[in-house]
Amino acid sequence: MLKETFRGIWVVAFREILHFTSDKTRIFSSLMFPLMFLVVFGVGFSGVVNNLNGEVGFTQFVYPGILAMTVVTSSLLAGTSIVADRERGFIRELLVAPLNRFGIIIGKSLGGSLTAISQALVLLVVSPFVGLEVSLVLVLKLLPCLPLLAISISGLGILVATKIRSQQTFQVILQIMIFPLIFIAGVFFPVESAPTWLKLLAKVNPLTYGVDSVRQIFISPLITDANALTEFESISTGIVLFGHEMTVFEDMLIVLIFGACFFVAGVWSFSRTDA
Repeated sequence: MLKETFRGIWVVAFREILHFTSDKTRIFSSLMFPLMFLVVFGVGFSGVVNNLNGEVGFTQFVYPGILAMTVVTSSLLAGTSIVADRERGFIRELLVAPLNRFGIIIGKSLGGSLTAISQALVLLVVSPFVGLEVSLVLVLKLLPCLPLLAISISGLGILVATKIRSQQTFQVILQIMIFPLIFIAGVFFPVESAPTWLKLLAKVNPLTYGVDSVRQIFISPLITDANALTEFESISTGIVLFGHEMTVFEDMLIVLIFGACFFVAGVWSFSRTDA
């Protein structure tokens, strides 16, 4: 029975991957969106905004945030397939298969997360052009962070999708969700230097902790001067929560907690929704 469940989850996930790889327009747009932000905000503003310290430039600061943003944007789209499958009646077919509703959500999330990670890996190729070296050690450090962020945020997209029956409505709500999540998360500015009200909003945003963990992994190796580290720590080496500067592990623990809440709520909502 357990083997059949895992097989069912993989079939659902593989179907999501096939849908993504067969849609060339979606692939192109999903890659151009973060690259556009990188060029406009990173390269475009780098000549206007001074270096955040002597060793880290604005483009290098923005890039990890855009990488996390790419993962989050693609992961939220995991909910799109639930709405589309409900419109086509495919959800009813899934429900008669030997796979419970929790398994369906896991499969949808896994498929959406894998497509999000693939886009992040492509974006990593661009990193040397903005002055960030991608070493094997750095990639190994990113391996637990990006998938956890993708899976956790996909739970939010699925939770929203369980309440919506129209793809058009879901796309509108998704756009309304994405931009506040991105701009409040400190993708383009240091959270700790923001006004108090914005800082508070950022710290209840799960993406903030995903951005912070990825940024710490990228930027920490660039800071070799102890004096520079002291001046820079409040900006890039961890957001401060209840007077404590967050580490990468602590950031990802909070992302995990958010993700678990999204999945529990999503499964509960999906179980109470008609197919």
